[in-house]
Amino acid sequence: MNDLCSHFAQFFLISLKLLIYFMSTNKNALIRYKILDSCFRNPGKKYFIDTLIEECEKVLLEIDPNSNGISRRQIFDDINFMKSTDGWDIELESLREGKKVYYRYKDTDFSINNMPFNEFEINQLKTTLVTLSQFKGMPQFEWINELIVKLRQGISRDENTTIIEFDNNQYLKGIEHLGALHNAIFNKTVLKITYQPFELDKPFQIVIHPYYLKQYNNRWFLFGYNPEKEKSDWNMALDRIKDIKEVKGRYKLNKEIDWIDYFEDIIGVTKPEKNKAENIVLHIYGKTTHYVETKPLHGSQKSKRIDENTLEVRLNVMINYELERLIISYADSVKIISPAALVKHIKSRLSNSLGQYEK
Repeated sequence: MNDLCSHFAQFFLISLKLLIYFMSTNKNALIRYKILDSCFRNPGKKYFIDTLIEECEKVLLEIDPNSNGISRRQIFDDINFMKSTDGWDIELESLREGKKVYYRYKDTDFSINNMPFNEFEINQLKTTLVTLSQFKGMPQFEWINELIVKLRQGISRDENTTIIEFDNNQYLKGIEHLGALHNAIFNKTVLKITYQPFELDKPFQIVIHPYYLKQYNNRWFLFGYNPEKEKSDWNMALDRIKDIKEVKGRYKLNKEIDWIDYFEDIIGVTKPEKNKAENIVLHIYGKTTHYVETKPLHGSQKSKRIDENTLEVRLNVMINYELERLIISYADSVKIISPAALVKHIKSRLSNSLGQYEK
């Protein structure tokens, strides 16, 4: 088990360096360093400055066909950085052939891939560690706790300063099931779940072929095929799951639902069976207009200013529980213009809410 953990940690470190590589705001520079490194340690070919430019441009054009190419000055700057202590402190030979010079490592067994993190990578790694820290409370990510400590020992002097935080609640009820459900989806395993909705006094058991996990409003939901109801989009909240067991049975593959398309015309996770997407028109007032402009209520949102105080918002979504809750959450900052049925329903709910205070 220790060997497995060690192997996985090693694999993760490689993956982490790749993550740093792609997170970098100067990704092309890192690509060039890798290409130059490969050239410098190849004793079978002489790499002149023009050859180095060709090698870099060949790779960069594959990544970005609109690349403008690389100048000689850029390659010389890259070499100087690789030679510096901020880079990898490489030992590079400049070998003359006639009037031209080619470049090669003094030790062709050397590679920047085998070097410890330099200052440039350390700064990127610190940023990545902050992101990884958000997973510490998640099931089956417990190993990150130990790994982060080990990584920090080698790179950090002031790592206790936090400058970013994600909206992640590690104490969320039901989150302990997330790892098991993810594995069941990945391994195509049939499950028997003991489930208790809020409206029932006692739990019941349901067989489900798990397909998809989705988070909405800081709650997780499982979607899958329910053989009893013959429904492929049966969903249940993870915080209402009491127990999960694997059962024998042939797993029914999902060939019906594209989950990205499935959620395209709804807000949240509730998709009424017979409903169709409708044109919803809302008027948003006051300071709330700025929030709704910068954080749209849905991907279909189209907005226009009626006046300085009023924003008209048009959505094309199904009317469901989550849409109603979202509208009500804006209280006196929103008015439904259409459809009439939604206006009537929300007015009824608001009237009932006022009645709570009159009592």
